[in-house]
Amino acid sequence: MIRTGIGYDVHRLVPARELILGGVAIPHHHGLDGHSDADVLCHAIADALLGSMGLPDIGHYFPPTDQSIKGISSLEILRQVAAILAKEGATINNIDCTLIAERPKILPHVPRMKENLAAALGLQPNQVGVKATTNEGMGFPGREEGMCAMAVATVQTGN
Repeated sequence: MIRTGIGYDVHRLVPARELILGGVAIPHHHGLDGHSDADVLCHAIADALLGSMGLPDIGHYFPPTDQSIKGISSLEILRQVAAILAKEGATINNIDCTLIAERPKILPHVPRMKENLAAALGLQPNQVGVKATTNEGMGFPGREEGMCAMAVATVQTGN
């Protein structure tokens, strides 16, 4: 059976924090605020994967109240989500995600993002789509107050 999940995540931009997107540290004057490294791409992908199996979202598995995971790499979150899916008998077919942000430009970083995401999920880079768009200056992403990401995951199960 082929199953599909959709994920969405958003984080506020703050000064004096490293910007991590798709597991890549990207030079920028602000970073994303969160309990983990706040990688919106990874978080959207995790929720898409969990949703494809009808499981709770990442907040259930990685709650912001759990101090033992403060600062956790979102690539580690993806590794753990992939293990959860494997335990459920699911194989990940592909991922597609889109970052919504005015700046910085991510195109130069996309190949490394795809490699990081694929490695964390046990996939080949050609099974991972990473795109970006702006919000045309509108809303919180357009005002550069935060970034958001959307993802779709397709998995296959035996039932």
